[in-house]
Amino acid sequence: MSDTLFSKLPARKIAVLFHERDQHRNPSAYLVHHLAGFWKEDGHEVIYLYGTRRFVPADIVLVHVNLSVVPDAYLEFASRYPIVLNGRIRDIRKSTFSSNLVRPGDAWEGPVIVKSDLNYAGAPERALQRTRLEQRWRVLRAVRRRVDHLRGASAPFGESFDYQIFDRAADVPPRFFADRHVIVEKFRPELEDGLYHVRIYMFLGDRWSCTRVGTRKPVVKSEPDARTETVEPSPEVVAWRQELGLDYGKLDYVVNDGEVVRLDINKTTGASTYMDDETRRRNRRRQAEGLYSYFSA
Repeated sequence: MSDTLFSKLPARKIAVLFHERDQHRNPSAYLVHHLAGFWKEDGHEVIYLYGTRRFVPADIVLVHVNLSVVPDAYLEFASRYPIVLNGRIRDIRKSTFSSNLVRPGDAWEGPVIVKSDLNYAGAPERALQRTRLEQRWRVLRAVRRRVDHLRGASAPFGESFDYQIFDRAADVPPRFFADRHVIVEKFRPELEDGLYHVRIYMFLGDRWSCTRVGTRKPVVKSEPDARTETVEPSPEVVAWRQELGLDYGKLDYVVNDGEVVRLDINKTTGASTYMDDETRRRNRRRQAEGLYSYFSA
C-alpha cells in the first residue's frame, strides 16, 4: 500500500492485549507502544487492554502477552475480535522448536551452549510471581531472590544473555540436564572475519526487515559498537514464521555451514535504542504500516 492509500484508510480501532500484570510496567519499553504512536498519527484509535476482564470492541487486536506460554484465557478472549494478530501462537519455549538439543549420552562431540528454555531467561514469568509490594520495593525483590537462592528455587539464568558455553557436553554440570527450565544445545555459531553473527528478522504484516549483527563475543547482542548490515531473510526462516502463524515479532537465527539454526522467537519485542533517532523513527514508521495490510486483505 502506498502512503496515499494509507491516508484514505477509514479510522480504525486497534486494541493491544497485554497481560494484566503489565499495567505496572512502562509501555514504552515495548516496541509496540512506539508503533502505536504512528497508528495514532494516521488517525486511528489505540486502546491498551490489561487482562481479560473487560471486553472493548475494536476492529483488530494484537495479542501481546509477555510470557513464553500464553494462557488459554487470553487467546480465547482475543478470538472475540474480528481480526486477531498472534492469536495462533501459544508456546515459544526454545524446546518446542530447537533441532539442536543435546541430551546426556548423545553422540555430539562439539561445543554446547546452556540457556534458559524460556524467553528472556524467564524474567517475565518471575515478574508475574512477585507480589504487588515486591514490584514497588527493590529491597523486597532482593530478599526474595536471596531466599529463593538458599531454597534452591532460583532460576539458573537471571538475564537474557546469561548463557554458558562448554567445549563438550561432558563438561556440562548434571544439574543443567536435570533442570526443566534449562536446555543444552549444540553451539553452532555463524563466524566470519573473527566475528560471531546473529540474524534478526523483524516483521508486522507485510512489512519486514532483516539485520545481521556481528560482535567478538560468542553470545551476540545489539550494542553500539556491533557491526550491522541489512540482509535478506533466509527462505527457511520466512517459512518458519508462516508455520508459527506469527503476525508480529522477530525471529533470531544464524547460518552455520549453509544451514539455518533457529535461536529465538519473540512476540513482544522490546524497544531498541541502538541507533540514531532518525533511523529508529524511519524503521518504526515502516514497520507500523504493516498493520494496515490486514485491513486491505
